[in-house]
Amino acid sequence: MEKKELICIGCPMGCPLTVTMDQGNVADVTGNTCPRGKTYAEKEVTNPTRIVTSTVKVEGGDRMFTSVKTKEDIPKGKIFECMKEINGILAKAPVEIGDVLLENVAGTGVPVVATKAVMAQA
Repeated sequence: MEKKELICIGCPMGCPLTVTMDQGNVADVTGNTCPRGKTYAEKEVTNPTRIVTSTVKVEGGDRMFTSVKTKEDIPKGKIFECMKEINGILAKAPVEIGDVLLENVAGTGVPVVATKAVMAQA
């Protein structure tokens, strides 16, 4: 049996978790004070995912950049490919919060959306 130590990010408590693995499967999770801890630990050791946040250049706007994020979490192993694609985006103003700036980042099926509005220059 293998043990992995994690700090839970499922809620603000930050519980220290111990995950016991048996032949690649989660056998036990201890240390969590809420159900989200167990869910987080199981996912983190078997299929870790992340929400990716960044910025994108904007053309013709009152700002040069807008903040963006993946609408859902993506596999952790796809982060560098995701960032390469995000860095290639050039948005045109106006940009509204929630606008999809990239439909299917890194082949994940997850869109990249704007999280800050940019008005067109007058």
